[in-house]
Amino acid sequence: VIVVDKPPDLVVHPGAGNMSGTLANGLLARFPDLVAVGDRMRPGIVHRLDAGSSGLLVVARTDAAVESLIGQFADHSATRAYDAMVWGVPEAPHGIIDAPLGRSRSDPLRMAVVADGRPSRTDYRVVGTYLSPATVSRLECRLETGRTHQIRVHLSSINHPLLGDPTYGQRRPSLGLQRPFLHAAQLEFDHPGTGDRMTFTSPLAPDLQQWLDDTAKL
Repeated sequence: VIVVDKPPDLVVHPGAGNMSGTLANGLLARFPDLVAVGDRMRPGIVHRLDAGSSGLLVVARTDAAVESLIGQFADHSATRAYDAMVWGVPEAPHGIIDAPLGRSRSDPLRMAVVADGRPSRTDYRVVGTYLSPATVSRLECRLETGRTHQIRVHLSSINHPLLGDPTYGQRRPSLGLQRPFLHAAQLEFDHPGTGDRMTFTSPLAPDLQQWLDDTAKL
């Protein structure tokens, strides 16, 4: 396996309008054996981060590792924790957002909570509150499923969208952020080869930490 600490603004794999310069392109240049692993367009990639998000993701180097990791994400034995900053203060300091997600009927480029969507669950916990430059809360979010834009859509659906989110931020000001305040801070899984439990952590990305140091006040 390969564990990557992805910087923001890096697309994970080729797609419409992004055929080069992606994380997958860079991985293939460094690890040519990945060309035969999994999907040709997503070599070894078993989960993703949005281009605007930063932090940890794991890449499989063999087909057996692909199967193992996909299975672990499906049965929730592999876990992911995210550092997020949202507008307002959630009424419940700890909660689970259980709402199905699918393509928005009004805009196919966006995801939305829809009745016939795929089951989706996000566990959140408030870990801090700031009163300046606005009333905002820092959350730890853990994914029980891994749908596209899941954390962003779920938090927006309870009227606590991510700061700096241009798509799901409900047209609120960016407060100086250049991207959504979302960082994949922790990743745990069983090593596909040895079975050993592996835990990786990533400190808050430098741009988000700088914003926190310069802007947020308790």
